[in-house]
Amino acid sequence: MNNTREVDVVVTGAGQAGLSSAYHLRRTGFEPERDFVVLDHSPSPGGAWQFRWPSLTYGRVHGMHALPGMELTDADPARPSSEVIGAYFDTYERTFDLRVRRPVHVRAVREGAQGRLLVETSAGTWSTRALINATGTWDRPFWPRYPGQETFRGRQVHTAQYPGPEEFAGQRVVVVGGGASGTQHLMEIAPYAAATTWVTRRPPVFREGAFTQDVGRAAVALVDERVRQGLPPRSVVSVTGLPLNDAVRQAIADGVLDRQPMFDRIVPDGVEWDDGRHVEADVILWATGFRAAIDHLAPLRLREPGGGIRMEGTRVVADPRIHLVGYGPSASTIGANRAGRAAVRDIRHLLAGEPVAAA
Repeated sequence: MNNTREVDVVVTGAGQAGLSSAYHLRRTGFEPERDFVVLDHSPSPGGAWQFRWPSLTYGRVHGMHALPGMELTDADPARPSSEVIGAYFDTYERTFDLRVRRPVHVRAVREGAQGRLLVETSAGTWSTRALINATGTWDRPFWPRYPGQETFRGRQVHTAQYPGPEEFAGQRVVVVGGGASGTQHLMEIAPYAAATTWVTRRPPVFREGAFTQDVGRAAVALVDERVRQGLPPRSVVSVTGLPLNDAVRQAIADGVLDRQPMFDRIVPDGVEWDDGRHVEADVILWATGFRAAIDHLAPLRLREPGGGIRMEGTRVVADPRIHLVGYGPSASTIGANRAGRAAVRDIRHLLAGEPVAAA
């Protein structure tokens, strides 16, 4: 324990939510390394963006909001989003002197002495009075389980490993998932593949009209209600529907976005339904989303009987020292910015021994 370092706040994760939190800590008088530390397990700046597939250019990114205090300007829309946003995050960290430590892997957060938390990592242990957890979801891709999955002779790929459409040239591809990534992948792959099949658990909902602030607020409110009840959050996208733009309309007209109900089993050469239908496949692409990467918080026993963590704003109800940002209702980029500010406001009250107002 002699090498344990003490700070007031540990921020885990340096994506949008983590950097927003660090910015607001810095802005309100906390000094990096002395008062707070930012730990990030990724090899370089950019959060999950640095792992996005090359064909996702910046011009095709949906809803990227600038970090607080510094706009992203003059970005080339034809450049890969991983490069544009990675460079932007790098500049941001240096501009505000956030001193992110990386790569640092957070292994566990435990109860420490005198009301402090112990954050155990690959780079040693930090003792902290508060924790802002901004670890996101990218490290926990969700792979559904279906009968026969292990017998499939083809390739199974998750969105997290999506290599770009050229890799599927001449192949028969089954795309699983009704979210934005599933439709984007499908529309990209279709011109290259020998055949595509789109399957989803629920019929997709396409949204006409602009994504207004009112629509966004209503969607966030639905997700927020789940985490207030201690239920696992759904993504904000899952309650907003898919935008019906010209490209999507064309894909529907071309029969590319021709949704089929979820198959019942996987067989060695493809997928099957109970009604006898069979589709041959060389690849199953699982665009089935991600789950919150919070296993390192398990020693604190924060989960409710419903399977989630009960929240008030960003604050964990069971432990007000802990804030989850980029989780549930703050999983969008604009939500992450607001969450960082809210978490820092509450933590300042906590450290000062002042009451924290209800969210």
